[in-house]
Amino acid sequence: MEGIGKARIRIPETIRQGELVEIKALIRHPMETGLRKDKKSGAIIPAHFITEVEVTFKDRPILTATWGPAIAQDPYMAFFLRADGPGVVKITWKDNQGGVYSETANLTPKP
Repeated sequence: MEGIGKARIRIPETIRQGELVEIKALIRHPMETGLRKDKKSGAIIPAHFITEVEVTFKDRPILTATWGPAIAQDPYMAFFLRADGPGVVKITWKDNQGGVYSETANLTPKP
């Protein structure tokens, strides 16, 4: 799958110091269950799905999620965090084939 390991993280443009902010992310991943067959060859498509997602802000853990094959292709996630100052939001995800990927975005609240 082209673009695997990429994510788009959206942070609101105007954030006030101390505000509760919704962060949205779209992660590129095929999320194959291992139960589907290739239409042309009939061969089973191997399982390939995200198993763990971790989010940090300023290197502090915000959330950890355990995922499995029942999550849709290119999963979307949203979560809230308190903008207690500027910092980096980092999303890291691991898959069942040993892949480890991450993406970052800067959060800069206005005083």
